[in-house]
Amino acid sequence: MSSSTSSAVLFHGRLASPRPPAKAQPFLAPPSNPYRFPSSTSARPSPARPPLLASAAAAASGGERDNRVQELRVPDSWLTPEGAAQESEWLRETLHRWLDDEYCPEPANVDISRTAARSYGESLAAGRSDLGEILLKMAGDLESLSYRESFHGAFSAANAAVRLITQRMEEVEESGDGGP
Repeated sequence: MSSSTSSAVLFHGRLASPRPPAKAQPFLAPPSNPYRFPSSTSARPSPARPPLLASAAAAASGGERDNRVQELRVPDSWLTPEGAAQESEWLRETLHRWLDDEYCPEPANVDISRTAARSYGESLAAGRSDLGEILLKMAGDLESLSYRESFHGAFSAANAAVRLITQRMEEVEESGDGGP
């Protein structure tokens, strides 16, 4: 195709000429729901809207729009030495099972779940209740592992762990049980 040929191309779903526009045009993504996790058969999300996100969803569904980020914190009962140990062991078992189900059983899953659980237990024992802080520490700790022969990475594993923790928090909230 020669440079003098006039043709149009499809760019971001729109017809565009090969010449740049005189003014830059902003690209606006369609609205999406940031509170919805991708569906997965093994993650087993609850059918009802998670109560932890209900207030943010209510604000986004109509009326006033709330642009604040909702803080997610683990229950205080998980910050005790007994609670931290119990929740850490729960995460080790649950994350290992989830990794095996979601991808395939591999030796790296043992190391990933053990490291994530150790990091989580240390965060809880240190009194960290904010899931954002827990996530960042866990991702940093998981970076020490080798992922050469694995389907995973440090951040995808940490995100999966925090998603499982969030689901556990929702289950505890729904049952009215404070946890350990």
